[in-house]
This record gives sequence, structure tokens and C-alpha cells, in this order.
Amino acid sequence: RAARRLRLSNAAVSKHVAALEEALGTRLLHRPTRRLALTPDGRAYLERAAALLDELDALEHAMREGAEAPRGTLRVAAPLSFGLARLAPALPRFLDAHPEVRVDLALTDRFVDVVEEGVDLAVRVARALPDSSLIARRLAAAPRVLVAAPAYLEAHGTPEAPAELEAHACLRYTGMRDFDRWRFQGPAGDAVEVEVDGPLDADNSLALRPALLAGLGLTLTPRFVVAPDLEAGLLVPVLEDWEAPPATVFGVYPARRHRSAKLRAFLGFAERALAEPA
Repeated sequence: RAARRLRLSNAAVSKHVAALEEALGTRLLHRPTRRLALTPDGRAYLERAAALLDELDALEHAMREGAEAPRGTLRVAAPLSFGLARLAPALPRFLDAHPEVRVDLALTDRFVDVVEEGVDLAVRVARALPDSSLIARRLAAAPRVLVAAPAYLEAHGTPEAPAELEAHACLRYTGMRDFDRWRFQGPAGDAVEVEVDGPLDADNSLALRPALLAGLGLTLTPRFVVAPDLEAGLLVPVLEDWEAPPATVFGVYPARRHRSAKLRAFLGFAERALAEPA
């Protein structure tokens, strides 16, 4: 695949890799019969080199283009609940400020391969990102809250400690790897993990909302998902003295794809817009 992208022969690419390994004095690739895999040194070299080359591309582009105006189509992918609650409401301001930019927004909860699918920017909401050669820029924090409808608490009681959640109906978002185990940190710094279960699991946070509002259980969710319901009193926070590990909103884009004016403008705008309270 590298040979095709570089318009070189496989032998030429292999020769370049071998020369690089000789110069560095370390093996960068495992070479079994059917597939290649990075060695630990190879992965470390790739990630550091990709970041440095991306910064060099950005610098050279900025020097060449100067005050280039943002223009063209920007393809952005984002999770459905975050896109509807936070990103889409902010987009009119961005488009008004940059009339020559067209945004192609894809809202999906599946993992989007930005390189293979030609996406300029993928927004990811996660506690941590896997290692990759992509550039990840932190855009905002995404605090998580435990919430329930007043009717549920009136019928089943209000838990006073995380351990009590084992006896409650918990509506679980399965997009997290450990969706059945909720973690909290107390005011004294003590960490607690509790195993939870309930009548409804869903791979999208918004899909839990009707059951939540109907008083069928509690859920642990990013605040941006339930902020309007909290403000309206339809939901109330639970265990306010206990804090769940927050998620982070990242903007992820391919290494070595120079940051165009439209992408730079969008990243700066997103940081400012997402800093505003949900």
C-alpha cells in the first residue's frame, strides 16, 4: 500500500526501510510471511516522526500561504449524541464567520477511519485514545454525571453511596468498554468501582433518554446529553459528592495532512465554542 501511494515498487520501499533501519541501528518492522507489523521501536519512531512532519507541513503551509482565507469543503465526523447536542447548534456561527467553507457533517457512533474514508476531522469523546499515528487535539472536557428522574427516586429511594447502585435499575451506555462497571471518586479521594445492571442497554446515550425520563432507572452520562433536562428539572443529579472520571472531546486528523486554513479555523472555533457551558 505504501508503494502504491508513493508510486514506487515494493522493492524500492523495502530498500528504503532497510536503509532507515541500518541508519537507526534498530529493527522497525517484523516481517513474517504474510503481513508486516511494527516493532515497539518502529511504533515509537512512526508516531514521533509523523507528529514532527505534520508540524513541518503546517509551518511550510503557513509560510507559503500567509493569510489564506478558509475555503472549500470540510468533512467532519462526530458521535451522534455529541453532534446533535453540542456540534450542530454551534455550526451556524462557524458557517456565518467563514462563508467560503462548506461543512459535510457525518453523525455516527461507529469508529470512523479518517484516512481510509477521507475525513478531514473526526471528533471523538473518550476517556483516552488508542495509540495511533493520527494527531489528536484536545478540544474540551466532557464531565459525566449520574442522573435520574424525580419519579424514579421517589419510588426507589435516592442512593447515598456508589455501592447502593447495585440494588438500583441502571441504564447502561454500551459504547464504553467497561459499561457494566461504573467508577467514582469520593470527596476524600477514595475510588470506588461498582457493578451495575438494569432494564435497558443502548449504544447511544440519547436512546436511554426516554426510559430515563419515564423513571425506569438511573444513568451515568456526559453532562451535555442531559443538560437541558437538568435545567428544566426533568432530571436531577445523584451522588453529587462523588465524581465520575470525565471524558475528553478530541479532534483527530491524519498526520502529514497539512492543516489547511479551513481545518485550522474549525479547530480554533470548536475549542472556543465547546468551552461554553453545555
